[in-house]
Amino acid sequence: MNVKEIKEIIGEKKGVELLKTIASLFPNEVVFSTSFGIEDQVITEWIGKNNINIEIFTLDTGRLFKETYSLWSRTLERHQLPIKTYTADTTLLEDFISRKGPNSFYESVENRKECCRIRKIEPLQRAIKGKKIWVTGIRSDQSINRHDMDFIEYDEANQILKIHPLFDWTFEEVKNYCKEQHIPYNVLHDKGFPSIGCQPCTRAIQEGEDFRAGRWWWEDQSKKECGLHGVKS
Repeated sequence: MNVKEIKEIIGEKKGVELLKTIASLFPNEVVFSTSFGIEDQVITEWIGKNNINIEIFTLDTGRLFKETYSLWSRTLERHQLPIKTYTADTTLLEDFISRKGPNSFYESVENRKECCRIRKIEPLQRAIKGKKIWVTGIRSDQSINRHDMDFIEYDEANQILKIHPLFDWTFEEVKNYCKEQHIPYNVLHDKGFPSIGCQPCTRAIQEGEDFRAGRWWWEDQSKKECGLHGVKS
């Protein structure tokens, strides 16, 4: 089934109904990746509250904020459902750190890409292996690289169909929804962190800065992607 065919079946369905439809079309072949960002908390709420048959997974890079780990625990308690966890291959990570040190990602784009590949991309490939649909919390206004995407697309790099249920939502709409529905979210979002990744690679942004300015802030603006979503960094 291709993108056009799925769009025709989905029609005008959004939110919970969109997820239910996808889960019924592809039983046991749909996964949702959460990094415990505010968008992901909304989708987790929809899946958990409505018992939708979508597997939830996360990538633990080993360098997340303590606030992220705290939210992870709260989310498990709230929904009483498993969040499958994937971590870096120990051999690859040990070799990388032994050769280049723990903070070499600050030294060059190449080193940062290698760190992302080991801690995120390789585990991701294990997480989505054998699946047909990958649900994400991507929104169109999160970066200039995402403006030309669609809410359903084929990810050529990862060879999988992707669906972004919150694609047309703004950050404020997501935040307001969480407050209205009493959905727990990362407290860092209230401290200038619209996008939250690994602690050493993420800072708060200033008023007027781009949404993803706090990610890998020492690099060129056009390189603010890690490769998880098939976008070249």
